[in-house]
Amino acid sequence: MLKNALKLFHTFGTISLLFFLSVWAASSVPLSTVKASDAFVFTAIPDEDESRLRQRFNKIATYLENKLGVAVTYIPVKSYAAAVAAFRNDQVQLAWFGGLSGVRARILVPNSEAIAQGLEDQAFFNYFIAHSSTGLKRSTEFPKNIAGTIFTFGSKGSTSGRLIPEFHIRKHLKKAPNDVFQKVGFSGNHTRTIQLVQSGAYQVGAVNSKVWENEMKAGKIDSSKVSIIWKTPPYPNYQWSIRGDVDVRWGAGFKNRVKEVLLNIKDPDLLASFPRTSFVPASNSDYQPILDVAKAIKLID
Repeated sequence: MLKNALKLFHTFGTISLLFFLSVWAASSVPLSTVKASDAFVFTAIPDEDESRLRQRFNKIATYLENKLGVAVTYIPVKSYAAAVAAFRNDQVQLAWFGGLSGVRARILVPNSEAIAQGLEDQAFFNYFIAHSSTGLKRSTEFPKNIAGTIFTFGSKGSTSGRLIPEFHIRKHLKKAPNDVFQKVGFSGNHTRTIQLVQSGAYQVGAVNSKVWENEMKAGKIDSSKVSIIWKTPPYPNYQWSIRGDVDVRWGAGFKNRVKEVLLNIKDPDLLASFPRTSFVPASNSDYQPILDVAKAIKLID
């Protein structure tokens, strides 16, 4: 089965590791204070700086509210596990998940569905980045010379910040990260990963390509200090997932209306904040390769 799973990776470029559904951290706005009947509530995995997430998703909340004709609230959370737990507990009904967090959330909530993804999420990719002091240069081959450096992942529960890079490290270096690197850290999010490598606190890191592009456009990356050394193969990643019981609360057809509204986001400012060029239909089957590989290596039962 593992052999077949690795074949799937060759096609889709991903694996999943066990997502930590332990006690989830409190959100910036306590989810316990939000009553399910008050509004249609959504959240997002905290893959970037919180201020940027608030700016992006408060705009999305306004857009959804105007289009759906119901009260819509965005609730930020402090961890990937918190996003999944909120979805499981019906404290949010819609979420912007990464590949792995979406799979885990949908397993926990019967009849939940992936309904939309960014055009770019069909073939997402990561960057491995390095501080200039390492002397590492960009290559099409996996940078085996990263062995022995000080390395940082993003969040422990992140698809692009942990799962994909760990797979490639194990695949190409034949060892677990703790046996490859002088030191392994977890920055917590992609923005912080870039900051840590740029400062030299860590020599090498793995980062979401879209966050890198956003930081570059914002002028926050000093290319004389940090640069891309490798780009991963593509894999399916981010998506909007919705609970299957929303029609009961907001009326027949509500789920399809949410999907249609998300797919029809045309505002360049909203799209650029992700950044995505458009949103396209998604389904649970799009993320089957992630689940298959995770099961094959016994990381998901």
